Amino acid sequence: MKEKYIIPIFVPHLGCPNDCIFCNQKSISGQKEEMTKDKARKIIDDFLKEINDKQAEKEIAFFGGSFTAIKTEKQEELLGLAYEYVQQGKVDSIRISTRPDYINREILKRLKKYKVKTIELGVQSANDYILKRAGRGHNFEDVKKASKLIRRYCFTLGHQMMVGLPESTRIDEINTAKQLIKLKPKMVRIYPVLVIKGTKLEEEVKNGKYQPLTLVQAVETCKELVKMFDKKHIDIIRVGLQNTDEITDPSNKESEVVAGPFHPAFRQLVESALWYDAVVNKIKQLNVKVKEVQVTVNPIDVNNVIGHKKENIQKLKDTYDVDLIIKKDEAIKQGKSKIEIIKTYNDFLEDA
Repeated sequence: MKEKYIIPIFVPHLGCPNDCIFCNQKSISGQKEEMTKDKARKIIDDFLKEINDKQAEKEIAFFGGSFTAIKTEKQEELLGLAYEYVQQGKVDSIRISTRPDYINREILKRLKKYKVKTIELGVQSANDYILKRAGRGHNFEDVKKASKLIRRYCFTLGHQMMVGLPESTRIDEINTAKQLIKLKPKMVRIYPVLVIKGTKLEEEVKNGKYQPLTLVQAVETCKELVKMFDKKHIDIIRVGLQNTDEITDPSNKESEVVAGPFHPAFRQLVESALWYDAVVNKIKQLNVKVKEVQVTVNPIDVNNVIGHKKENIQKLKDTYDVDLIIKKDEAIKQGKSKIEIIKTYNDFLEDA
């Protein structure tokens, strides 16, 4: 399987017609200045110099703001630059992220002209009240129309959703996942809401109008969403915002994060929680006191089974007095496992 590299070009706030309650794109992207063709070229060239694997798949991705809402001239300038690299064989594909209310046939024809492959839509929620509360400026009907149109024009469709928006509940978020699954995206990103400096959400936190999710709450909800998307074979390309100099622990003075369920290994927490549940379910199936459990997995999954800072090993020991043994086997597919009860409490007493 080819290694894949994303070359990110951040186009912060350009063209975005709304001021979403949670958003400060300049903080999230770390990009303070307007993106120009020359700056974008330098970013692409610098990334390509660092990629030694000539067989790797490379993709230029325009993130931040709402790409298809910026001036057409600026879109074409940046897309034209990216397309040069595709034509030269230096890059394999182009990806953009945008708003669902800035997708139409004319826009899609323009993206086709420059060989854009993937379009990610910022959906956030399927609940129109929550979208209005967050200041999104569109409704879920816009999401449905845009998603169907994107698929009809044979682009790869991606969705981005948020967990913990003001007045959103776990039921709302599970329903959002259900509605997105119906629209058949190839990929999804799941973002727990972090409170960023300079946003309306920061004001709401200060005024006591908004309480962000705890880390445990965010992990528990995201765990359910991951199971739902996995079941439908939808690629989950990110869970949680990427840890950067700006997006980091709120206790760090340089962090732009004021509050919320930040963790540098958030996805690992979610995936580890899923593995923990799988082991516990196996234990509960037996009407005996289990002493040792062996989990055989692909080497790639070992860290998630163990848990962040060996959390799963410790939790099983503390809660069930069970010893967890991890065995590696490259023949087992990533994400799959073989869970065996090695020793029960009765066996342990007989050996004593």
